[in-house]
Amino acid sequence: MTAPASLSKNVFPAVNALLGAAFIGELFAPAWSGTLDGATIVLAAAASVLALQRQLPLQNVLPAALIVALIGGLAHGFSAQPNLSIPFGPIVFNPAAGGKLFNFVPWTVPLLWVIAIFSARGVARLILRPWRKIKNYGYWLIGVTVAQAAAFDVALEPYAWHVKHFWLWQHTKLAVTWEGVTLLNFVGWLGVSLLILMFITPSLIRKQPGNPSAPDLHPLILWLGALLLFAVGAGGAGLWGAVGVDATLAAVTTVLAVRGAKW
Repeated sequence: MTAPASLSKNVFPAVNALLGAAFIGELFAPAWSGTLDGATIVLAAAASVLALQRQLPLQNVLPAALIVALIGGLAHGFSAQPNLSIPFGPIVFNPAAGGKLFNFVPWTVPLLWVIAIFSARGVARLILRPWRKIKNYGYWLIGVTVAQAAAFDVALEPYAWHVKHFWLWQHTKLAVTWEGVTLLNFVGWLGVSLLILMFITPSLIRKQPGNPSAPDLHPLILWLGALLLFAVGAGGAGLWGAVGVDATLAAVTTVLAVRGAKW
């Protein structure tokens, strides 16, 4: 047994068990919720990496994760600079988001990007499974992944800002917002997600020939678990519009992904 295979076999179930416990604590033990935030993010990012490592060599997955974290973290750090505020718009990070790396961006933000991109790509692979043999499948995979990552952020923002107070958004000249979040943020997520995928996609292509792998439902479970957490938090804060959007995203994604997985 190779070391990467052993890592996936032995560590992956333990990480998922700990993540499940942290998730339950977030939902049903509000007094511990703030304490569990960092652990939940770390475990979810680790589970995202280990899930992909079951299909690809670790030397492919780890550099991809580092690129995701680096580009996503830098983009958010630039947006937090008072005289820059691009690509997401003017954002201010609060101490609740965690200590800052190099006094630039909270350590949780790069990990959130890993969770968003890896789970979004896994869900996109499920959705597109019936069309995996078409000529332009790779481009469709990138496009659907970008859309799923942006949808993840649509669900994340009300929870991260109004419930957890990880950050706050400042006013811009754009009159239209989503729960107080400038629409520039979501345009930025689309652009940064596309940039990330341009860098990491070559290393995530399975190059060894063989039979198609069985559908992996782990990214879908992780993605839906995150949306459930966001929706419950938004409901507790009275953000019923956000709850409705989260439920809609979850329902549509589930139908499309399950349909694709059965193909």
